[in-house]
Amino acid sequence: MQDMDGKVVLITGASRGIGEATARVFADSGARVVLLARSADAIGALAGELGADRALAVTCDVSRFWEVEAAIGATLQTFGRLDFLINNAGVIDPIAMLSRADPEAWSSCIDINVKGVFHGMRAAMPVMLEQRSGTILTVSSGAAHNALEGWSAYCASKSAAAMLTACADKEGRGRGLRVMGLSPGTVATQMQRDIRQSGVNPVSQLDWSVHIPPDWPARALLWMCGTDADDWLGKEVSLRDDAIRARIGLTA
Repeated sequence: MQDMDGKVVLITGASRGIGEATARVFADSGARVVLLARSADAIGALAGELGADRALAVTCDVSRFWEVEAAIGATLQTFGRLDFLINNAGVIDPIAMLSRADPEAWSSCIDINVKGVFHGMRAAMPVMLEQRSGTILTVSSGAAHNALEGWSAYCASKSAAAMLTACADKEGRGRGLRVMGLSPGTVATQMQRDIRQSGVNPVSQLDWSVHIPPDWPARALLWMCGTDADDWLGKEVSLRDDAIRARIGLTA
């Protein structure tokens, strides 16, 4: 476990799933956590559980830059710094064939999964560059590199987010920034239940037992905040890789 005492991490999509697990793992490691999500009640309850001196809940729609920028302003006002940004917020909808996909729903996925990542980077990077230090981690997916039936919005958005990671690394690595992605594989969250219910493409047919628990990607993100992960700067850590799992200490 990394020692995060005195460090500040901002997590988008922190109301459930990987985001919630990440908040708990980082708080347990000593970090102060800033929880962003559209669900005020969920992040408020989580912040209350973690403690007022340890967590800050900020209601935020990552598809709106001014809300993300305001959330980072609140982070600096409350905790005085920003060490880590975890771009976790993401949606799978719409699961639909391209010929029948609703254009508004398709655009909404791009707004959250692509613009949300950009907005986080755009708001955080000036702060981190001024500090000459900072880590930006984005939750990616195997869908960034493999086309899947019915997932055109999700695949396209995750592919774009992976390229944002590569661009941010190229621009920031020589100026004190660490930027990389995490491809967690399939995780036992509500998103997987939605995928299963859709019945579309082979992912929906996977047995629930093959999905990893949400605390595995959370623990991987914590590990990625340390120098042991520097070989993956600008790239993605894949939790499908057994050697990576062993290196992080993830076991069934």
